[in-house]
Amino acid sequence: MSKKEYKTFDFELSLPYRLAYGPTWTRFFEGLQEEKIFGTKCHQCNRVLVPARSFCPQCFVDIDDWVQVSNEGTLVTWALISFEFYNQPKKPPYAAGLIKLDGADVSMFHLVDGFDMNDLDKVKETLPIGRRVKAVWSEEKKGHILDIKYFQPI
Repeated sequence: MSKKEYKTFDFELSLPYRLAYGPTWTRFFEGLQEEKIFGTKCHQCNRVLVPARSFCPQCFVDIDDWVQVSNEGTLVTWALISFEFYNQPKKPPYAAGLIKLDGADVSMFHLVDGFDMNDLDKVKETLPIGRRVKAVWSEEKKGHILDIKYFQPI
């Protein structure tokens, strides 16, 4: 039996898209423009959700209580991105991690940066799980998640 070969074609696909933030994300991103991180607090389970959400995914109730949380937190986990792919937020190498901000009950996903990432062993040494991190703000704010440029180890 012979092995079947298939032709492949390389191409880039670009899909323009416009996202309507809605009232909750609009308020959340407006806070980032002022270098403030806001979450919403569920009145039923008392969890503070960051990024802010309009309803609690645990209790299934609407949320309209806003609280400001710290721009510092704890690194829960991370991954080093060392290869390039379409539409990355920055050129590799960089780390992406889950950060539980002080005052929040859930973690948010964001970039972790501010140090040399060319040596994996040094990255591991710099980013142990539980490491404290702090938001570094972009100079130009656009009302976007990257108004926080990245979180840097403290």
